[in-house]
Amino acid sequence: MTLERDAAVNVANVLTEALPYIQRFAGKTIVIKYGGNAMVDEPLKKGFARDVVLMKLVGINPVVVHGGGPQIGKLLERIGKESKFFEGMRITDTETMDIVEMVLGGQVNKEIVNLINRQGGRAVGLTGKDGDLIRARKLVFTKNAPEMNASEIIDIGHVGEVAAINTGVVDMLVQGDFIPVIAPIGVGEDGQSYNINADLVAGKLAEVLKAEKLILLTNIAGIMSKEGEVLTGLDSKRVNELIADGTIYGGMLPKIRCALEAAQGGVGAVHIIDGRIEHSVLLELFTDQGVGTLIRG
Repeated sequence: MTLERDAAVNVANVLTEALPYIQRFAGKTIVIKYGGNAMVDEPLKKGFARDVVLMKLVGINPVVVHGGGPQIGKLLERIGKESKFFEGMRITDTETMDIVEMVLGGQVNKEIVNLINRQGGRAVGLTGKDGDLIRARKLVFTKNAPEMNASEIIDIGHVGEVAAINTGVVDMLVQGDFIPVIAPIGVGEDGQSYNINADLVAGKLAEVLKAEKLILLTNIAGIMSKEGEVLTGLDSKRVNELIADGTIYGGMLPKIRCALEAAQGGVGAVHIIDGRIEHSVLLELFTDQGVGTLIRG
């Protein structure tokens, strides 16, 4: 009986610690970028879905934006098409864009919706085409070409950036007690579909929704110091110092810049957290310690 009582007391302590956070975030919108191991490991997938459902049940409004790069790569490999990248962006010709829409807007999006619904939630899947949600413009790269005495334009196909977001359909779903699950596909003024980085979409969406928080799930513990410690409580000045001294580099740069832009654009706080930890979203939201890096504008 003692062990059972101790376990019950522990549960009560956890709930007590969570209560002030639940009260603080009730009625607030929290945008979550879902990706990495949390999307492929079965226990983590189930845990994420339960976290999102619990958030909704206690009065928080979660909005999920997901990636799907590995799944796109696998299908391209199956049809014998090589994945090519430029500066971390998938080169996306018309055939590849068809695959991107099939995987992100179909397979991955509906799997996440199903996961959440099986845990008792009411999720609805969207792409940026639905309700004119994400207006895109073509992303163009340039590089210096000394031999031409000019800049060379690099065309990587149907890859876009966010031009505008119309939150009408998201607002309607949230007010109807649904959980929006969004695939990062936008449409341009030319009617073409564009593949957009999921972190970028999540950041822009958090800004226009005036979200309390933006949570980016990753496969690392957070922003790490050169000594291997997780850094948190960062502002723009500190982030720029970490970029300048090489602490933040490579693939983390686009994510950290997206986080900073969101924080400076009015999002209450941005969290880069370790999606390999079960229930990492709840741990970051409802406990005193958290599990990642906190960034404020």
